[in-house]
Amino acid sequence: MRKFSQQFKTGVSVAAVVVVLLGVYGYRKLQALAADPTGEKDCGPAVGGGEQAKLDLERIKAIAPLKDVKWSQLGGSINDASCLNRTEIYGVVDVRSVDDIAKTLAFARDKKLSVTTAGVRHSMGGHAFRKGGIVLDMRGFNKIVLNESARSVTVQPGATWHDIQNALHPRFAVRAMQSTDIFTVGGSISVNAHGMDHQAGALAKSIKSMKVMLADGSLKTVSATENPDLFNLVVGGYGLFGVIIEAELDIADNLVYQTGRRVMDYKEFPALFAGEIEKNADIGLMYGHLSTAPSSFLRELLLYTYTKVDGSDFKRQPLGEVSGVKLRRLTVNLSKQGPLFQEMKWLSEKHIEHRMENCTVTRAQAIGSAEACLVNRNDPMHDSVPYLRNALPDDADILHEYFIPRSQFVAFVDGMRKVLTDNKTNLLNASVRIVHQENNFLTYSPEPAFSLVLYINQTTDDEGNRRMKKATEELIDLTIAHKGRFFLPYQLYYSNDQLQRSYPQINDFFAAKRKFDPGELFTNTFYQKYAS
Repeated sequence: MRKFSQQFKTGVSVAAVVVVLLGVYGYRKLQALAADPTGEKDCGPAVGGGEQAKLDLERIKAIAPLKDVKWSQLGGSINDASCLNRTEIYGVVDVRSVDDIAKTLAFARDKKLSVTTAGVRHSMGGHAFRKGGIVLDMRGFNKIVLNESARSVTVQPGATWHDIQNALHPRFAVRAMQSTDIFTVGGSISVNAHGMDHQAGALAKSIKSMKVMLADGSLKTVSATENPDLFNLVVGGYGLFGVIIEAELDIADNLVYQTGRRVMDYKEFPALFAGEIEKNADIGLMYGHLSTAPSSFLRELLLYTYTKVDGSDFKRQPLGEVSGVKLRRLTVNLSKQGPLFQEMKWLSEKHIEHRMENCTVTRAQAIGSAEACLVNRNDPMHDSVPYLRNALPDDADILHEYFIPRSQFVAFVDGMRKVLTDNKTNLLNASVRIVHQENNFLTYSPEPAFSLVLYINQTTDDEGNRRMKKATEELIDLTIAHKGRFFLPYQLYYSNDQLQRSYPQINDFFAAKRKFDPGELFTNTFYQKYAS
């Protein structure tokens, strides 16, 4: 995503936009839409609440809590980033050491409790917790060690990509990560995340090795060559096979890129990618945005590219945080309010946003020319998206992702347009990214594919959930009809039949889980719902 500068290039542009917005919508409403969040959202009733939750809490009080580890929470509930999955739990352990993990697993085995691991909890299908279970909060287990000679970085699973980038900059950069930096390494490995680098592939390909603690407390070193069966289950295994203790990751040079952008018809994209981008080693990063404006809904595509620039006489700026947060939040939240604002958001992205771009690298001899506006590799991904968090009550923004064989892209987008239009789905963003064939056990990409990442707004009441469920089911059926797969970290609205049809190896995956964890110590809501 583009970083915003502190202001528009001309005050006239800002004034014109503000006057229009005030006239259309009103000052107080705009204030509410731009307001900072006051805390984490916690929507909807607790799963398993009521009398049963009280009984669970009584049971918790009757068991002496595990000593010598820090419980940040005992009893109560937990939620994820969707704010729609509040679940009663046994408690949360604030992990700071390997010993904390080993002691907690031993305690859970003894007390017949389940265990899950959690980072920032952006998996929205109960992957980070289950009713009555212990949650290992890994965020404090976050050491980062740069290995310059080996061109790698060794990290504990609670480290965020934001902190890793800060540790690598200015010489090095992350090789594979998501397009934003808020996620933890452990969570990213558990879903085999991918991002803007269309050449690097998903995270699995940049993992040199990992240490994993199994359910019995033993430690295993796993990689593509050492214990590969377990490696391919832990990667994209949703935390069901063990606790990641540390991972050694390949890193890349922090190259300098010239940014590029072009608007095209969505039907042109597959041929353009195959002909101009796929084999062009100079294009280091790329992604596309499909239009969410009603007049061109999913028909226009804005393609962003980052092309390598040769030379050594560069002055790199320190990595900065996103600016213009309130303006960006206002733009996103206004687009939830109806067609006029959806059109304005798309027009802004096409014609204004690039004029607000930060230039973080300058070439000494090119100061003052267009050639001087360059970025580091780290810059496009150094975005903690604070503008996506808001103070709007009864409002949630939900991710979907669908992996479509490249030959099926146009037909799938046409079908997706119909599903979203028929269901009056409030689509905020639709990104297009590249995935390679991935060989982890529960792969979402058995062949090269285009990934379509949807960001959808919904109300958090029963009607909002019903509408989201219906649209999700129809999108999954559409995906299966086009021989694609849907990403599993999101809401659990899919049926067992849809899961089996999209992931025909799912029963073997669950059987392998029981082989490595016969007592089913690692059990989350996803496993609880579908493995039975």
